[in-house]
Amino acid sequence: MSFKSTLRAATALSLITASSAFADGHSATITIATVNNGDMIRMQGYTDQFTAESGIAVEWVTLEENVLRQRVTTDITTNGGQFDIMTIGMYETPIWGANEWLVPLDDLSAEYDAGDILPAMAGGLSHEGTLFAAPFYGESSMIMYRTDLMEAAGLEMPTAPSWAFIANAAREMTDRDADINGICLRGKAGWGEGGAFITAMSNSFGARWFDEEWNAQFDTREWSDTLNFFKNMMDDSGPAGYATNGFNENLSLFNQGKCGMWIDATVAASFVTGDDSTVADSVGFALAPDNGMGKRSNWLWAWALAIPAGTQQVDEAKTFIEWATGKGYIDLVAANEGWANVPPGARTSLYENPNYQAVPFAQMTLDSILSADPTDSTVDPSPYVGIQFAAIPEFAGIASEVSQEFSAAYAGQQTIDEALAKAQAITNEAMEAAGYR
Repeated sequence: MSFKSTLRAATALSLITASSAFADGHSATITIATVNNGDMIRMQGYTDQFTAESGIAVEWVTLEENVLRQRVTTDITTNGGQFDIMTIGMYETPIWGANEWLVPLDDLSAEYDAGDILPAMAGGLSHEGTLFAAPFYGESSMIMYRTDLMEAAGLEMPTAPSWAFIANAAREMTDRDADINGICLRGKAGWGEGGAFITAMSNSFGARWFDEEWNAQFDTREWSDTLNFFKNMMDDSGPAGYATNGFNENLSLFNQGKCGMWIDATVAASFVTGDDSTVADSVGFALAPDNGMGKRSNWLWAWALAIPAGTQQVDEAKTFIEWATGKGYIDLVAANEGWANVPPGARTSLYENPNYQAVPFAQMTLDSILSADPTDSTVDPSPYVGIQFAAIPEFAGIASEVSQEFSAAYAGQQTIDEALAKAQAITNEAMEAAGYR
């Protein structure tokens, strides 16, 4: 089955069984919850090979990003036991590891070489120095843009552009008659969808979620500037319905040639330059924008595999994690689909490999990852760790509600001022109830 066919099939189905020919002799069957992103779908296409090598069968539960977060959070907090492996990220891992909800990954084999994991990724997936999730891929965010449209507009993309340049370029590249939007960005509700994008963007405008006493900061000029800039730019140059567009929707628009620029996860680079992209030969890359205040608007994230403490199949789960996040899997994808399609951003050795260094987006991805500092993400001091999130247990619930208010403002259902006032109240009430204030 081709990758394109696999992607369509996996996106359409919430439950994927790795093979329809599993025999009774298999030693175990593990169930894995994952996100419906392209690299995860690609991994599922190779699961038969894992089963043949290990004798371990795999069942996949493949979910849209917001739904995945809800399902795995509910399961881990209730000790539901539905999954043997969960796909989680840098927000959940340290919190769940501290709560002893995850199995430590401190005994992986020497051949796996855990020391090869990029320090930024290992640090974000650890608690008190213990790794609790292994990165399948790591990412920051960057600008992906149409070089042909940029040239036609008489502009040249800087390596490190400002938001002012991006807004102007978006206007110049927009052609409504040709169904080309100058820029495509996430507006979809969800703390890890549009919420992640606008939070990272706000850092470059001098905003922050909390002051040092954990007071919400949505009643500030910096947040007003962020949301008004975003909405004005997207109303002028973005696609219709951008308030409900997330990663997958914007990827589809870009690959159809309907976006001049897209600022999103670095992992998307292999897809916008791949066989499914109609503009693969005219894509350039640049760092996420800044606003002259010393902070860029790129995030830091990893989609990683973790083992919930309630599973009865720890050894089998670790066997799969070593296979899927190890060097051998990278070589497997490279041999079958080329170096541009291997999972990026997780291992130091990948960026030392001359074959991968030749990939056009490799260096920009690494530069973006290395420029992201979760311990110093805001212009003014803040009490939290994280760039596109605050690493406290309450954040996911609060930010999900706040992002819904923002999306409603993007859609014209309320004003920016109304959305920010509601965000201020939602956040302060939740933080007071949680005992922060």
